[in-house]
Amino acid sequence: MAITQAMVTSFKVEILTAYHNFGTTVTRAGTGADTFKIALYTSSATLDATTTAYSATNEVTGTGYSAGGNTLTISQVPTYGGSGTTAYLSFSDSTWSTATITANGALIYNSTQSNRAVAVLAFGGDKSSSAGNFTVQFPTANNTSAIIRIA
Repeated sequence: MAITQAMVTSFKVEILTAYHNFGTTVTRAGTGADTFKIALYTSSATLDATTTAYSATNEVTGTGYSAGGNTLTISQVPTYGGSGTTAYLSFSDSTWSTATITANGALIYNSTQSNRAVAVLAFGGDKSSSAGNFTVQFPTANNTSAIIRIA
């Protein structure tokens, strides 16, 4: 079992077919922004570029954590790097308060669109909290660091 960081392959296809709505000024007719979530997983999980949807299998359990994870807030709507050619977006950090959990990675997914997977995050080992905050901190939102980048 392993968690390998990746923007999942199915997401790459789905953005080209307008499955995901990140809430820009250009939206699918009659729809609002989709809801994106982040779920945490144990080291027993197998998550990688072939992951297509959220699953509760090997999801973290513990005090302060609910199945399905947290709802994400988009901190940087889709944009491009000024004179660059990379489009990107990012999310605000996500925190589970007063949590006693251990996680090895996470899955960002679109709960509005049948829990379709977006990206797998590998933490590089187990990370734990004991009756404290467990925070997934997203990188700086720019064309070289944002969590979702399309070059």
